[in-house]
Amino acid sequence: MAPFSETECPSPSIFIPEEWSEAADAVAYDSTTSPPPVALICGAKNSGKTTFSRHLLNVLLQRYRKVAYLDTDVGQTEFTPPGCLSLTIIDKITPDLTIPCLKTPERCFFYGDISSKRDPTVYLTCIFALYDYYQKIYCTSDNNESSGNTGLPLVVNTPGWVKGIGYDILVDMLKYISPTHVVKICISAESKNLPAGAFWLTKGQNATVTLMEISAARQDSLKRSVLVQKDSRLLRDLRIMAYFRQCFPSDLNITTIKELAHALAAHSPYEISISSIKIKHLHCKVPSTEILYSLNATIVGLAVSSEDSEHLPQCVGLGLVRGIDTFRRSLYVITPVPHDTLEKVDLLLQGFIQIPTCLMQVQGCISPYMSANVLPTI
Repeated sequence: MAPFSETECPSPSIFIPEEWSEAADAVAYDSTTSPPPVALICGAKNSGKTTFSRHLLNVLLQRYRKVAYLDTDVGQTEFTPPGCLSLTIIDKITPDLTIPCLKTPERCFFYGDISSKRDPTVYLTCIFALYDYYQKIYCTSDNNESSGNTGLPLVVNTPGWVKGIGYDILVDMLKYISPTHVVKICISAESKNLPAGAFWLTKGQNATVTLMEISAARQDSLKRSVLVQKDSRLLRDLRIMAYFRQCFPSDLNITTIKELAHALAAHSPYEISISSIKIKHLHCKVPSTEILYSLNATIVGLAVSSEDSEHLPQCVGLGLVRGIDTFRRSLYVITPVPHDTLEKVDLLLQGFIQIPTCLMQVQGCISPYMSANVLPTI
């Protein structure tokens, strides 16, 4: 049985081309940038945006104590499970760029899909809210002076959908964020690349932005890997499994998909009274008579409603709906979210993030209407 943990997947060392190193250094050590740089990385699918973004994080951490990372790629998230839009504060260099790692974000929204296609408006609203939060907390003079901060640099990683509506979304993102640096990665298939120059600016419009165009590269002259080769669907499944692996102590011997599936099947779920929460379906409508059944054996976002109707509910993590008891009006949910945080959850968000098929195929992984050995209600 193949191992499920992302950190256990063998990967070759990553070689960073000189052109990439120069671009990262130019962002980190730009003497004209004050406050710290806001760098947005864009380019076609599989051009190396994530690899460059992580390398840039490491270079920035050589100059700054902390770096903010705004992840807008819901399909290939870097520090959270798929379907999330998040702002994460990074304070440690990651030597191995081949190993994605889960981190607790500073602020997170559950978009509930692996692409922005279903609802670009909500997608952009979440991104703008995350950027506004970054500006408010880390870029205002009052907060910086009171905390001793000189401001945090920001790295914005973007999806590889750069045509049609995807292009329009990227343009809106660039206009709203107004980054100090834009790193555009170009691939050999020119028709798939973004337009040359500062494509997001209208004719005659000037902006104080440093634009760097670099080439994607898969191997150097010594045949060393430059990009992390990836299977998008497999990586999403690995991230989901790694996330729910956190339900168990790190020293517990769980190294295969089968072992994780059986561990989840035996794990005591939380019992949640349906009357204590609201349920919201994202990107679709579900008949009221089918709402509970639609949740069974699904992954949901665990959220805390905002008292201000103009604000989005904050996502504190994901839950796996292990079963539903329609007579007791209860849901049974497995999640690594700590109990004290879980007590604040009053909203379940269901999107299109699916339980990995490999887990479902192991007998006993998801038992409908599980009610034995439950923990106290939230």
